[in-house]
Amino acid sequence: MKEFIEYIARQLVDDPDAVSLTEESQDDRIVYKLKVAQADIGKVIGKKGRTAFALRTIVAAVGKKAGKKVFLEVID
Repeated sequence: MKEFIEYIARQLVDDPDAVSLTEESQDDRIVYKLKVAQADIGKVIGKKGRTAFALRTIVAAVGKKAGKKVFLEVID
């Protein structure tokens, strides 16, 4: 899952080397925290948050299939 999120984030941004992803686990809940370069935050969030919403939807669906609640946060 982590590699998948990093791959998508790296494809969206201009500076793929600045992409970092951390994972925090609690019981059946996993929170991924995505950090990108300051100039690329808008590309990850998208217009009206559509790109971030789509990423969160994909991550939640994959997590649900695995039986876990998965969340994605974009850190600025």
